[in-house]
Amino acid sequence: MPFCLSELDARLGGGGLRGGALHEAAAQTCSLADDAATTLFLAGMAGREAVRVGGPVLWASCRNDLYAPGLAQAGLASANVIHAQPRDNDALLAVVEDAVRDGTPSAVVAEVGRMSMVASRRLQLVAADADIPILVLRRRRGREQDPLAEPSAAWTRWRIGSAPSARLAVAGVGRPRWLVELARQRGGASFSMIVEGCDETGRLAVPAALGHRAAETVGPVRYAAA
Repeated sequence: MPFCLSELDARLGGGGLRGGALHEAAAQTCSLADDAATTLFLAGMAGREAVRVGGPVLWASCRNDLYAPGLAQAGLASANVIHAQPRDNDALLAVVEDAVRDGTPSAVVAEVGRMSMVASRRLQLVAADADIPILVLRRRRGREQDPLAEPSAAWTRWRIGSAPSARLAVAGVGRPRWLVELARQRGGASFSMIVEGCDETGRLAVPAALGHRAAETVGPVRYAAA
């Protein structure tokens, strides 16, 4: 599952994300801007996979707050989304596992509050067996609580935060920028970089003003990887 951005794919084992694997992402802070950036980061990944494979994306969440136009702007068209709203976190994990075993989705996005090491290992195993990516959005349960501080069997673990957008020559807001931190990847190093947010095809970009320097580490990853 390449990002189709050489500056990012070159830092990932195999030139992209492992397809049949569990990947986790969490917002850098409790702010709505960081939460939205994390949601759209995963939407772009799922949207690219839906187009590549030609199958629907299952989006499982205990909340009913998905905004279809926002997902479409990040490359995940509403026609490609099946939304499941289980009653609680345990039911959500069961729905995700059953869907992956069924083999229908091209990718699964799951918004999870709590996930034990045992549950993450189960999801990693079923993802590998079905060769379907499971993308987990780890929700923060408190301002000081970091979801990625909890142990997990995920193949990669990401933190996503919003960054100032580029100034425009006219009044308005430029393309969003995100601080993308890979806190952990199996068989590879952690890093962080500034990218422009997903476009309507789900693609990220290197900010033009920064050129290739955007792919350089903007600083050490600020949290210890689990």
